[in-house]
Amino acid sequence: MFKNDQSKYFKLAKKLSDQFKTHSSVEAIAIGGSHQSDNIDSNSDVDLYIFTSNIIPLAFRENVVNKMGASKVNLNLNFWDIGDLWIDQKTEIEIDVMFWDQKWIEMQLEQVLVHNQAKLGYTTCFWHTIKHSKILFERKDWFKQLQLKCRQPFSQKLRNAIISKNHPVLRNIITSYYHQIKKAINRKDLISVNHRVSALLASYFDVLFAINYQTHPGEKRLLTFALKKCQKLPNGFEKQIEDVLKTSGDEINKLLTKVDLLLENLDKLLLVENIDPSTTLSFN
Repeated sequence: MFKNDQSKYFKLAKKLSDQFKTHSSVEAIAIGGSHQSDNIDSNSDVDLYIFTSNIIPLAFRENVVNKMGASKVNLNLNFWDIGDLWIDQKTEIEIDVMFWDQKWIEMQLEQVLVHNQAKLGYTTCFWHTIKHSKILFERKDWFKQLQLKCRQPFSQKLRNAIISKNHPVLRNIITSYYHQIKKAINRKDLISVNHRVSALLASYFDVLFAINYQTHPGEKRLLTFALKKCQKLPNGFEKQIEDVLKTSGDEINKLLTKVDLLLENLDKLLLVENIDPSTTLSFN
């Protein structure tokens, strides 16, 4: 049982699950987000994952929202995946419902767990989500079996693939994020600086979590997660991340120095792991 099973968030999620499970296309429902790590605070929302065999009609979803009551509603959003967002009228809790096709999520996991395919940043996020979500409903045992697959060890082959994909783009190759940040600073293009720093940090954390054989929790609370879960961290890790973020906003003339220090200490950590930072492009 999760520590948060008696929270107002979990109780609201359970009520939602009871509404959605009546549709025949729903195979499983799980709660994730803050509830995965028991990190609920005043800014938490309800992240509900609904796994389907077919698309649930919008009319059915509208009916669920109307029954539950909402002060503000955004339905049928497809910026990332199909999802519905609303603010619960009674509790003012934000509800984020994501509809994931069964075959699609199976394919996402197969790419990582079977084929060891890395991405630029966030490689193991879907794996982390499924592995740590709590089942609220399942029609058979599809989701239970999916979770069992997700409990396999973090393989060295996947670890190496992530490092090979994400480390060279930090600073090693001609079109690295570091090189792009440098050009953006010379142009005084603050938007580009911000964009490339974000991309650099996404790949940085993918490498860091891979070194530690840890799945990636997503974009929230990364510092807290790394400090808690990663036994191997670069020297001065937390302060160096904060310094990069601070200087990328109002002291960009100091940014490259801060990025250099951040990446140099990551490289030192790779060396401790017997990985030559200069050869990660061909590392496997």
